[in-house]
Amino acid sequence: MAELIKVKALKKEYKMGKITVPALNGVDITINEGEFVAIMGPSGSGKSTLMHILGCLDTPTAGFYSLENEEVSNMKKSKLAAIRNKQIGFVFQTFNLLPHMNVQKNVELPLMYGGYSKRKRSRMAKKVLSEVGLSERLKHKPSELSGGQRQRVAIARAIVNDPAIILADEPTGNLDTNSGNDILGIFSELHAQGHTIIIVTHDSYVAKRADKVINIVDGLIQEIEETQKTDATAGN
Repeated sequence: MAELIKVKALKKEYKMGKITVPALNGVDITINEGEFVAIMGPSGSGKSTLMHILGCLDTPTAGFYSLENEEVSNMKKSKLAAIRNKQIGFVFQTFNLLPHMNVQKNVELPLMYGGYSKRKRSRMAKKVLSEVGLSERLKHKPSELSGGQRQRVAIARAIVNDPAIILADEPTGNLDTNSGNDILGIFSELHAQGHTIIIVTHDSYVAKRADKVINIVDGLIQEIEETQKTDATAGN
């Protein structure tokens, strides 16, 4: 498999008044194209900070980050925004859907920013919504959907641009067990189709879906382990 992400000696510090708070203390990881990776760690371990940097939502204080053989560590904000729009799809615990827009319009948002025509946006959004089982919900508002359905919309929005990477931050954290299993099943299907999946989680049950688990504590990688996958449709 081709190398997709390479991170070396990555550090991130935050200023809180006169105090400097380290979030990442020199992280080295490599993620290959087509891998399913879970990043695990307790609250405050640095896992979300790492995801934000990998997703170009934040920049490192020091270190090297290469995405598809292009160094992004010191890119300008405009270039980072273009990468976020075209190469990375995001799925968040809180869904991050716009409440005043219907399902289809929420999914079309990345395509609007990408300059696609109205007709093409509609066709692409309907296609991915069909893939996640929401063809009958195109005109519904997020408030009219269950939590699991809202997360399906968020996944459809994440994949509509066919990104190189899908990043998910605690994607089942607000869902019941059955809905969570359904969402994990979708991620497994996307992985089987060739997508690179990176899930940030504190839940070992979720992490068992991945090929590789990166354990992070106090801003340092403690362990990287290969996993024996669990069937995403199994009970908790």
